[in-house]
Amino acid sequence: MEQHVLVALALSFVGGLSTSLGALLVIVNPSPDLKRLGLLQGFAAGLMLSISFLDLAHNALNSIGFLKANLWFFAGVLFFGFVVKFIPEPTFVPTTDASKKKTDDDGSGKDMMKKHRRQVLFSGIITAVGISLHNFPEGMAVFLGSVKGLRVGVNLAIAIALHNIPEGVAVALPLYFATKSKWQAFKYATLSGLAEPLGVFFVAVLFPSNLNPEILEGLLASVGGVMAFLTLHELLPLAFDYAGQKQAVKAVFVGMAVMSASLYFLEISLPKEISL
Repeated sequence: MEQHVLVALALSFVGGLSTSLGALLVIVNPSPDLKRLGLLQGFAAGLMLSISFLDLAHNALNSIGFLKANLWFFAGVLFFGFVVKFIPEPTFVPTTDASKKKTDDDGSGKDMMKKHRRQVLFSGIITAVGISLHNFPEGMAVFLGSVKGLRVGVNLAIAIALHNIPEGVAVALPLYFATKSKWQAFKYATLSGLAEPLGVFFVAVLFPSNLNPEILEGLLASVGGVMAFLTLHELLPLAFDYAGQKQAVKAVFVGMAVMSASLYFLEISLPKEISL
């Protein structure tokens, strides 16, 4: 197997298995701190915005020109917009002790509780499927970044990994409530993350290792469009909801600063073009 494919697989496993970390947070503490999750989402949003505009789109503008770079960028936006329209990513509402007590106080009894658990279990499975479908194109993005070079692939994997931790929570929390099984919650969250390596396999078959440099730059501009759409459509709204607008915006700029520093230090410590 080509070396760049192995590197992309390794990076996609890092991103994908971050959902397992989210599941561990649920297992250790079934009522996770939503404010911290919101700040984490804001931080990941800052990372992704920096990658999208300061790295991927910027390099494409310099390499293939303003018009072509923008056409590829917005093709990525439209692609992920299509994914979101037909496969909307589920959100989760934590089930608290108060809500469970309210169910009992309403006289619903054991039958209602069983029904409630079945509903929550179904929502957890749907969430796992939805997040798996969203992780698939993220694996494709990591592969294309790794074809470009180690610097791009690593940065994408870091940003996606941080984004995937709350997704692991979104899968594990309802499943843990419904089944009372830590293993089931952990298993389904982990499986949803493994869609990313599958995305790497898929795109590795479609695209040869010796891609035309202009096409590669265009594809990377499309990845920038995907990252920008994902950030503005999904990460920022959740960050605002969980952490509040002011704190979330601060987290975004911290994430942008960290990624900008990362881009700089990787730029000076690695050759500018590393073909893997």
